[in-house]
Amino acid sequence: MSVVTRFAPAPTGRLHVGNIRTAVHNWLWARKHGGRFLLRLDDTDRERSREEYAAGISEDLAWLGLAPDEEHRQSARFGRYEMALARLREAGRAYPAYETAQELELKRKVQLGRGMPPVYDRAALDLTDGDRARLEAEGRRPHWRFRLDHDAPIKWNDLIRGLQHFDPALLSDPVVRREDGSWLYMLPSCVDDIELGVTHVVRGEDHVTNTALQIQMFEALGAPPPAFAHEALLVGSEGKLSKRLGSLGVDAMREAGIEPAALVAKLARIGTSLPVEPVISAAPLIESFDFATFGRAPARFDLDELAGLSAKIVHQLPFDAVAERLPAGMGPADWLAVRPNLRKVGEAGDWWTILHGHVETKAAEEDRPVVAAAVEAARGIDWAAEPWRQLVAAVKERTGASGKSLFLPLRRALTGRDSGPEMAALLPLIGRDEAVARLEAAL
Repeated sequence: MSVVTRFAPAPTGRLHVGNIRTAVHNWLWARKHGGRFLLRLDDTDRERSREEYAAGISEDLAWLGLAPDEEHRQSARFGRYEMALARLREAGRAYPAYETAQELELKRKVQLGRGMPPVYDRAALDLTDGDRARLEAEGRRPHWRFRLDHDAPIKWNDLIRGLQHFDPALLSDPVVRREDGSWLYMLPSCVDDIELGVTHVVRGEDHVTNTALQIQMFEALGAPPPAFAHEALLVGSEGKLSKRLGSLGVDAMREAGIEPAALVAKLARIGTSLPVEPVISAAPLIESFDFATFGRAPARFDLDELAGLSAKIVHQLPFDAVAERLPAGMGPADWLAVRPNLRKVGEAGDWWTILHGHVETKAAEEDRPVVAAAVEAARGIDWAAEPWRQLVAAVKERTGASGKSLFLPLRRALTGRDSGPEMAALLPLIGRDEAVARLEAAL
């Protein structure tokens, strides 16, 4: 069996960490098995769906390296859903109901007040043709419900949660189509999964009850259900899904300088027994991906940890991977020199100025002897052979300074900073003439 997974966001906003994680896991599972990863845009909500959000979702997936093998839109498949609903009606598995939202809410309150579960009472099944004609003459339009089979329990072996068991009599017959003719999530999703050949549905545990309902829909449509994996939801570092985390999108992370490889590496493994590692290639993530490693506890997503992971990935990135994001003229040697001290690729621009601009600082009185000795030494050393080592040795011999009292005055005079990349890597890039000019300016 060829594995087919799907990521099915609604184009009503940008992707955020919760649905990015779902996309990552579906993509990893498909890639591990040499299968296909589909992007399905659930754009049945015509009022809220926007073309700019659809384009943004594709851009975000491309930035993350999660290229789909196919793309589909539910708005282009309404005819398929009409046919499926007609089949269910003919089989007695779909029926019209006429209660208003206010009437349904009143029923729920009465049931709860009596200590009963708020399950739809199926009153619409008792309506006669005359009742329905009268209601429609009054201007009522029906919504459509899927009729659950109460005769057998709903069971499936979830790839993460294990054996799941639901009593259909304790579930409401789900609404599949609204009074205005618009589609809800449940039926279109089943129709698409059947017709697009989806073999595995990987999604959050908040969909577990939906899965129980949809399993009967698959069976009523004459198709075996796919395999399901319901993962624990993300929570913030404070132990709950904060508003900040729930709304944190790819565009915000990109603006914050987070590396896409860091986000994929983080989301691939949090909530599993595998360690989160700063890998710049998805290959080890694909190879190790296994639903058996997933835990049942909520997965904690910490933004500070993500930033630290991103910095570790920056320290591994080759020049070719970042060249387009670097200042014009910055070459491989410059990048390798400054890379160890960066947390974000965008910080390279500051060091580019330090390397190839002009830096002027004034040495503290106690540092002036070291800087003065360095001016003379810099003119006489061989700049083709480890100039920093030669400069430090010459200044130490002239002044007797050592350790911090030797290195720090030189670093400040040459870079204007108290810390940064190794001076042995920076000094050859600064060059003799500019180094001498900076040392002289510091006196």
